[in-house]
This record gives sequence, C-alpha cells and structure tokens, in this order.
Amino acid sequence: MADPASYRPAPGEIPTSPGVYRFRDGDGRVVYVGKAKNLRARLSSYFQNPARLATKTRTMVHTAEAVEWTVVGSEVEALQLEYTWIKEYTPRFNIMYRDDKSYPYLAVTMKDEFPRVQVMRGQKRPGVKYFGPFHPAKAIRETVDLMLRVFPVRTCSAGVFRRAQAQDRPCLLGYIGKCSAPCVGRISVEAHRDLAQDFCDFMAGDAARFINGLEAKMQEAVAELRYEDAARLRDDIAALRRVFERNAVVLPQHTQADVFALHGDELEVAVQVFHVRSGRVRGQRGWVMERVEEIDEAAMVAQLLTQVYGEEKDPKAIPAEVLVPTEPDDVEEISAWLSAIRGSRVTIRVPKRGDKADLMETVAENATMALGLHKSRRSGDLTTRSAALRELQEALELDQPLLRIECYDISHSQGTNVVGSMVVVEDGLPKKSDYRRFNVTGEAARDDTASMRDVLRRRFARMAAERESTLTLGGEVAADDHAGERGRFAYPPSLVVVDGGPPQVAAAAQVLAELGLDELPVIGLAKRLEEVWLPGDDFPLVLPRSSQGLYLLQRLRDESHRFAISAHRARRSRSMTASALDGVPGLGPARRQALVTHFGSVAKIREAGSERLQEVSGIGPALAEAIDAALNPRRDGDADTDADTVES
Repeated sequence: MADPASYRPAPGEIPTSPGVYRFRDGDGRVVYVGKAKNLRARLSSYFQNPARLATKTRTMVHTAEAVEWTVVGSEVEALQLEYTWIKEYTPRFNIMYRDDKSYPYLAVTMKDEFPRVQVMRGQKRPGVKYFGPFHPAKAIRETVDLMLRVFPVRTCSAGVFRRAQAQDRPCLLGYIGKCSAPCVGRISVEAHRDLAQDFCDFMAGDAARFINGLEAKMQEAVAELRYEDAARLRDDIAALRRVFERNAVVLPQHTQADVFALHGDELEVAVQVFHVRSGRVRGQRGWVMERVEEIDEAAMVAQLLTQVYGEEKDPKAIPAEVLVPTEPDDVEEISAWLSAIRGSRVTIRVPKRGDKADLMETVAENATMALGLHKSRRSGDLTTRSAALRELQEALELDQPLLRIECYDISHSQGTNVVGSMVVVEDGLPKKSDYRRFNVTGEAARDDTASMRDVLRRRFARMAAERESTLTLGGEVAADDHAGERGRFAYPPSLVVVDGGPPQVAAAAQVLAELGLDELPVIGLAKRLEEVWLPGDDFPLVLPRSSQGLYLLQRLRDESHRFAISAHRARRSRSMTASALDGVPGLGPARRQALVTHFGSVAKIREAGSERLQEVSGIGPALAEAIDAALNPRRDGDADTDADTVES
C-alpha cells in the first residue's frame, strides 16, 4: 500500500476554487471521485495524520498513488462533473445507489391508429401518454389486467395485431372479453380511440365518473331483471375500485413529489423512494447498496439525488418537490442543478409535520424493513450459506470444512467494566445457546490485547481440560457411556475469529500454542476494513467485495460486537447501581435488586422519596429514610434553608 506522503501535492499547487478531484491507484484506475467548494482545503484534509482519518478514508488514501483535480466555474458545475465521473469510472470507494433498471411506466400509444396499452421503460416518446412511475412492474400488469375488464383496449404488439388481421381471427384476449378486437373490425377506429381516452382519463384521476356510471347501469339492469348483466357490472365496479384504492389519494391532488428515506448500518444502506404524482402514490422503489464511504446522512442524500436523477432524460420525470430525511449541505446547488434539468423550480426539503411527514415515516419504515429482509435472506438461504462457507474455506486454504466458527470481541469504557464476548456460528447460522460472556478484571483488563488473551485462555483452557479428561494415561480414548454429554466447551471450532488486526491475531495464536491447540486456525478481521489477518503475515488477505465469505465474517463480527456491548452495558449498569446504594445499613443485594426492579433505575429511586420506597417488599420506614438520605444527602439541608427563608 502506498504512503500518502509520496504523492501529496504541495499546498501552494492546489487552487482554492471549486472543482472535482480524483484519486487513482497504481494501475491508473480511479478509486474515488469527490467535489469541493475549496479544493485546497478539501484535499489537505486527506493528508493529515492517518490516525485522525476515518477508517475507510485511511484505506482509500493508502490504496491511491496519485491525485488530480479539475477546476470548474461554480459548485453546480462541480456537482454535474462529479456525477459524470462517478458514472464513468464507478470508483470502488464511492457509494453507487442506482441499479441498472429505468423506471417502468404504464403507457398508452395515442399516436397509433389503434392505441395500445403497454408497460414501457427508458426514454419517453412523443405521442404516448405515460402514467407512473410504478414499481414493481408486476403492479402495473395487475392494474392493466383489472382495467381491461372495463376498458378493453388493445395490448398486443404490432406483429400479433397484423397476424390477427391476416387470419381474421382475434387472439385469446379478444375471445375472453379483455380486448375489443379492433384487428377483426369488432370496433371502429373512433370508438376504440374513445375507449383508450377513457382509460387515460381514469388513470389520470377521473375515477368517480366511471364508477358512478357503472353503478347506474347496474341499478338499471337489476330493475330490468337482467341479473347476469348486473353481476358483470358489479365485478367491473369492484375491479375499478381496487385500481382506485391502489392509487389512493394521500396528498393534495396537485402534489408532484418523490419521497426518499434511508436506513443503514456500518456495512450497507437501504434506500426507498415513493413516487407521488397528482397526490397519489404511483410507485415505490427500493434497493440495498454496500456502504463503501464513511460519510454522514446529509452527504449520502446528496449523492443519492445526483445519481438517481443524473441520467434522467425526460425532464418531466423529475418532480417539483423532493422530500428527504436530511437536508444536504449543498442543497441550493443540487436544487439549482435539478431545476436546470427540469426547466422549472425543484424544491428539496425535509417535511416536519402534516401528511408529508407521515408519508416520510412510512417510507422510512419500508427502508428499515427492506434492510432487515435483505440481511435475513442472505443469512437464511442455504445455498448462500454454503457458498459463503466454501469461499471462506478456499480463501484460507483450510483442509476441513467450517462446521463451527467462533468469534471474539472486547468491549469496555476507558478500560473499566471490560467484557469479552464469544459468538458461535454452526453451518452458517448463529447458535445462540453457545454464546458466552467473559468478565475481565485485574491485570488482564489493561488493554484490548491482554483482555483478548485472557478470554481465549479461559475458553480454550477449559476445552483442553475437557479433552484431556476423555483420554487415558496411555493416550487412547477412554470408553465412556456418556460421551454425548461432553461439556459444550469441549467441541473444537473449525475457525477462530478475533475482532482486530495483527496484535489480536498474534495474541490468539500465542494462547492456542501455549495450550497445545495450535492446529486450530485463527484469523482476525480488522473492524470496518474488511481485511483478514493471519498469524505471522505482513499483509492482510483481501477478499472480493462481492464475496459471500466476507459477508459472513462481517456479520459474525457485528454480532460479536453487539453481544459484547450489551454485556458491557449490563455490567456497567449493575456497577453504577451497586455503587449508589452501597453503604446503606440493612440494604443487601436482594433488596437492592428489588428496588431497581420496582423503579427501573437509580435516578427514579432517588426521586421516589421515603414514602414510595416503602412500596417495595422488605423496605420499612427506617430503611426507606436511610436510602433516601443516602441518595439525597442535601435534601435535609435544603429543607432547613427553605424553612429559614419562610420564617424570615
């Protein structure tokens, strides 16, 4: 990896103008593209003390071997050029939000002699009426299927239409009543065009006129005892109502907006967008992307908007209003850029209250669920799990399959309340019954490496002891009628993973060697770097970003981190409670726990007063007064002061 100092430009060489910069690696590939209001100030921030840089920024500047920049006339121009370069180079350290599909629309080709209803993507064409966007495309097809009951407009391609004309025989839709069959002359050109226009009017929002008209015809049919016709009309009304409900009005009719929401963790981010047209939610779209940049939500929103709208060739596809969860820092520049593309003002804002804020909450909930579903599917799919285990085994060059993986992490607050965690994965799935917590005290708690060494020694010393107990003095396995009841720690892992880099890996390897378990493979995963460290290696093993094995390691590391933090917080909470209530005569551990359980926290116990403290079983008046005095030592003095004030 390159030293950033080797390619750092002199500060005087960098202009202070707005511009766009590119970092390139040793092969000349662009690894990162960014923009800046002041190029000198922005680029200088990359070459400060590496310890002060964010983890992935530090990785990026060490991966790059050169930096170059281009000066532009304004921040809006910088925004446009940044987007162009990101799409051209697809840098590995930039978040890419767009997938490879354009938005699907419901289109009616009114320019044709016999207008056709179809689902269309890509650039919009003249003479075609569009409704949407919708997502997924399946929703449009279901809508069309319902609409054809009432508006049997042609949906076939030009080839199918000509073949039906030549054979003088309609297709299946013509026989089942979902096409008026203009190909064989069952309907005139004018009547079919009027039918297509009615289809467009309904989709544009004029639903009440058609539903009311069908209801009147149904009542007329009932009055004339034409019950079959009435039943058909009833079903047509139900179909139109379902379409109308699917596009229910949620905002004022003039509203044209896209509503964005994001939800992410340290590894991935889920994006959801609702497309509101004429006050209706016409479509929903979402995707999950890998988080490769360490940026805040405001910067993520800025990149999201530029990438989503950057390739839009139809200005009308950009709404007048874009609702976002967090306002970007350069909101005015992005708004000006979108306004130039659309040809009219585009407003970007965060909804604070009202219907739009409620809709934003709904979109955010969808983003949260989308990320959870994405993770559960990746971890729950048998094929994916098998591929992950196989990829990891091949990358580490291990002979045995990874049936059981154990991961360890350390959590503490400035060296206090140190807790170690052990999480277990068997066959790619968490085995929570085998999770363990380790309280680390004394000399072992002086730093993370010592704590990791202590946790691993306690875990594997116990495993070694249980393994030794099953052997005879001659070294042969002793007969044991209860072999199935061996201790749970005696089962050896196929792989040991520690959270950390070379120091933690070296400590783990040393402990295993001391215990005679050096046959167990051990690796370290540097937090948020996606770099795998092996004992004694000077350079890490870098797995492909798309590797299922890497994702398995990341998920395992995150789970061990979560488990360690939860254990640490519980221990810290207990220690704080004990220290606050220690020294109260007559208050033992059981009553302390009863107090905390009843009131929920020491703060609430402090506020309760002696009378409410007596609500807890075992707390009498004298003990309640003692507890209250211990938690509120100034209360008596304050009361005396107040009394003196009143008397004076």
